[in-house]
Amino acid sequence: MSENQNLSRGLKNRHVQLLAIGGAIGTGLFLGSGRSIHLAGPSILFAYMITGIMLFFVMRALGELLLSNLNYHSFVEFVYDYLGEGAAFITGWTYWFCWVSLAMADVAATGLYIQYWFPNVARWVPSLIVLVILLIMNLTAVKLFGEMEFWFALIKVVAILALIIVGTFMIIKGFSTNAGASSFTNLWNHGGWLPNGVSGFILSFQMVVFAFTGIELVGLTAGETENPEYVIPKAINNIPIRIIIFYVGALTVIMGIYPWNSINPAKSPFVQVFSAVGVAAAASIVNFVVLTSAASACNSGIFSTSRMVYSLAKENNAPKSMKKLTSNHIPCNATVFSATVILISVILNYIMPEGVFVLITSISTFCYIFIWAIIIICHMKYRKTKPELAAKNKFKMPLYPIINYLILAFFAFVLVTLALNNETRVALFVTPVWFIMLGVIYYILKSKKKNEEKDLHDVDKNLA
Repeated sequence: MSENQNLSRGLKNRHVQLLAIGGAIGTGLFLGSGRSIHLAGPSILFAYMITGIMLFFVMRALGELLLSNLNYHSFVEFVYDYLGEGAAFITGWTYWFCWVSLAMADVAATGLYIQYWFPNVARWVPSLIVLVILLIMNLTAVKLFGEMEFWFALIKVVAILALIIVGTFMIIKGFSTNAGASSFTNLWNHGGWLPNGVSGFILSFQMVVFAFTGIELVGLTAGETENPEYVIPKAINNIPIRIIIFYVGALTVIMGIYPWNSINPAKSPFVQVFSAVGVAAAASIVNFVVLTSAASACNSGIFSTSRMVYSLAKENNAPKSMKKLTSNHIPCNATVFSATVILISVILNYIMPEGVFVLITSISTFCYIFIWAIIIICHMKYRKTKPELAAKNKFKMPLYPIINYLILAFFAFVLVTLALNNETRVALFVTPVWFIMLGVIYYILKSKKKNEEKDLHDVDKNLA
């Protein structure tokens, strides 16, 4: 293994394009959309559009920063350049925690989904098997990671397109369900666009924002992508189209078939639609899609956390052993370390109550907002301090600096909505503990480093 090699550029255009789609489509769309619809009614469409637009500009800022220097392998490296070592340390480990917590929840969920077909199998067994397979794939070659994500994302895309095509046909034909005839008028005929008032619309944002977590993953592929100057802009620019098709399109069709108030928040709307058509295996099909979605999230978790630890090690913010690469240019130690932490979830899932995982994923949502805000702040610093470099960049974020301030205001608004929700309010008080802990660790490491440098200086002085 070597410390001086670079990461392999083994991800092709099709890998990155589907990776961007997979990052923009969460399990929340398949399972959580029923709850979102129940909360906000048809206005949920506007919540997805507003959040999608804001995160599109975050991605444009990320793309501009990454392409300003092709030596950047992740955003923690430009955080180091523009906000300093302390900010890079906190941002890097916070992003690592974001993905580890999501991967922990998802690897535990894979066991639950497999139990749907094999109820007698202990849940930890399939969870462990899935994690081991994903770890082996991630250690083999980055191309294999890209290939797995390509097929995982393709399954999600096919499922959503099938829903949209079948659902549109049902609406055009006026297909009758137990809730009445299918029609686009169902969108406004049952209490209007805001049936639960403005409060329902505002509270829906916490669920909507969580659905987009992972959208920035495409930015972590910059150092392992063939022709990043072409591939990264294309993947980012297609995000609005994906949001309109996959989120807005799917939810519009669902609420056209079933009035929003007849959708069961405890069940997947996808199951309801396919069952109405007469697909007997609807629940099994959606369970399979959700299983691949969870496996995809875990796969992305192993990839992203290992690259983040690798980037932190390069800046001396993680053990030096974490920056060693295999002959296939894979950060082996960083990958095994992250997978081992994720493995703890298989054990914790049975020792600790389920509420702990709800708390962890809630904290993760707050942390993602922090990461996105840091990207925007770095972009502002980059534009102010390096105007000559920014002028040469062919992939500029439009509407700077107005949109930057608007995005930061939107994130502040989302934090307020999260504080209003009983389930996530606790995380608002717990999250500062994470940042305080990181700050203390950084201070200790910095002090230790200064003392070591001082001792070396004293030794050199005595020898002289």
